[in-house]
Amino acid sequence: MQLEFYQVDAFSDRPFSGNPAMVYRLDTWLGDDLMQTIAAEHNLSETAFVVREGQGWHIRWFTPTAEVPLCGHATLASAHVLFDIYKEPAERLEFISKSGPLSVSREGGRLWLDFPAIEPAELGVTVEVERALNVQAVDVLGSNKLMVVLDSEQAVLDCQPDMLALARLPWQGAIVTAKGVKHDFVSRYFAPAIGINEDPVTGSTHCNLIPYWSKRLGKSSLTAYQCSKRGGELFCRLDGDRVKIGGNATLVASGTLMLG
Repeated sequence: MQLEFYQVDAFSDRPFSGNPAMVYRLDTWLGDDLMQTIAAEHNLSETAFVVREGQGWHIRWFTPTAEVPLCGHATLASAHVLFDIYKEPAERLEFISKSGPLSVSREGGRLWLDFPAIEPAELGVTVEVERALNVQAVDVLGSNKLMVVLDSEQAVLDCQPDMLALARLPWQGAIVTAKGVKHDFVSRYFAPAIGINEDPVTGSTHCNLIPYWSKRLGKSSLTAYQCSKRGGELFCRLDGDRVKIGGNATLVASGTLMLG
């Protein structure tokens, strides 16, 4: 069996920045173990598999070590492949996922994710969290992910977590964030517990970040920058119980996987 794959840099308008994701458009599902093995072979933060179901698409995402319930950048990458490689005619793609219905639309030259808003709850600053991240926290919140607010963009840039200690905390990963200098807010995301020490640009964390910063800054449209080494810019809107996350995507590689 031979399978075509496409590598896309999401949240970037040029190669070698943003967040790389591998995308497979399948006719039928592969076994879970095989999809996990393929993701481990590519060794990117996410490999996405999509299968057409009815008028939409079923999407699943795998890190090198685990399947995850939601991934933004690999959904953006998948939409880019379906629009640009497979010439899907619609301006909006509907996806079925473990996190419910999702969609990606083309608007004004960008792709826009439509994801659930996840408002984090106050947890309070603890020594355990500060030591794991090696930071002085202004505030600590949590939902499916830990979110730690710092006092400046520079503090986010300077963050150097203890990955072993961070992996022992009871969250999928940890966001550090602060008010930005050129953008409304900045962030970084660390998830060593699922095989990703630092994710370059993470759409799903903005499900938490957008409600928080929208309330704090008193605005529903925001610009964001994930200041990892590769970096990526995101355009954000809060729309009731949904968030809209806009960005660009760039195809950087394609090939064929040989299976037996």
